[in-house]
Amino acid sequence: MTAVSANPTPPTAGRSPVSDRIAGAPISWGVCEVPGWGYQLEPPVVLRQMRQLGLAATEFGPEGFLPDDPAAKAATLAGYGLKAVGQFVPVVLHDPGHDPLPEVERAMAALVAAGASTVVIAAATGQDGYDERPVLGQSGWSTLLGNLDRITDTAAVRGLVATLHPHVGTMVESGEETARVLAGSRVGLCLDTGHLLIGGGDPVAVAQQSPGRIAHIHLKDVRIDWARRVQSGEATYTEAVAGGMYVPLGQGDVDVRAIVTALENSGYAGWYVLEQDCILAAAPASGSAGPDPAADVRASIEHLLAVAGPSAAGA
Repeated sequence: MTAVSANPTPPTAGRSPVSDRIAGAPISWGVCEVPGWGYQLEPPVVLRQMRQLGLAATEFGPEGFLPDDPAAKAATLAGYGLKAVGQFVPVVLHDPGHDPLPEVERAMAALVAAGASTVVIAAATGQDGYDERPVLGQSGWSTLLGNLDRITDTAAVRGLVATLHPHVGTMVESGEETARVLAGSRVGLCLDTGHLLIGGGDPVAVAQQSPGRIAHIHLKDVRIDWARRVQSGEATYTEAVAGGMYVPLGQGDVDVRAIVTALENSGYAGWYVLEQDCILAAAPASGSAGPDPAADVRASIEHLLAVAGPSAAGA
């Protein structure tokens, strides 16, 4: 799945079935870059469970989850029979006094070494966490969009696809802001179906209207009641995650079937990365209260294969 251009239109012929394009992410096991997020499971536990569930690949997770050395990252994943998909890289893009490229290039070096395809950029605010964000003016937008094009070109030279991930609590979270990125830059889109809905956007409309810009998928399901509480300011993003805003695919209010159908009909040949963000108070134990990451991911895999229909096993 090595990319050959910044914004590829995936071919409809010769692509792998959906069952071979399902990947995981450590955030589904509560592993997150935000300080104080919750109990952090050790990599062997997470990676072993990913493989036991039949996932083909994973994103790297936050800094420190895998070894820093690019070759060691690749070797660690290979030891569990997992491919590398990409990495979520939150960087400040809107500050003219800050150059995000060196940080992104370090991430790209590890991705290339591991044979991954995608660098997933989030427009970080420069603050810890995702509960607050500043207002971005025209100058900041110009800087942000220019940096996205620089990152897109740098990634293409390395055989990678750069994508922008709309994310709650970053400078790009809403449907309007996502549309501004698509209109004002050449970067690909990482369609995160949960974050876009929480930010007030319509992930189904994006999948149906802009499939040619979608180069990567973070497939999430969320409860709309919690999403509305975040939108209104009644609850912070972190409180909503802890309260159970993210649920296994098919158990929330995201129309997963419509999104997958639109993407598969458009010829999407990329990964479906399952991400159901959770916060763990302690290591999950059989019969205990609280999230059970492995069970939730298993339920999401089953729902994705069910809604994918014939393309799940190859048309």
